[in-house]
Amino acid sequence: MRLEFHDPSGALEVTQSFAPRLDTLEGKRIGIVTNDQWQAYRMMPMLKSLLEEDFNGVEVLPIDAYPQGNLMIGTEETARIIKKSGVDAVIVGNAS
Repeated sequence: MRLEFHDPSGALEVTQSFAPRLDTLEGKRIGIVTNDQWQAYRMMPMLKSLLEEDFNGVEVLPIDAYPQGNLMIGTEETARIIKKSGVDAVIVGNAS
């Protein structure tokens, strides 16, 4: 007997790389964007607290600094708000 498997995931050509990683979070200003699902109301504030405890001089903006929820996080308006806030990096998550 022979089993054959098909991988339906396929492959994507990368045409645009991600932004370069920061060398450190110390002294940086960080924003958090969340789709507001999967316990985000618990996990994102905890993530904010942990970052502030672990990295000297880091400023993590309040969780509600940006629009939240699936319908809002991918909009051009949200992108404008993030740019205007002057953060060094943004964490995008759903917090599961």
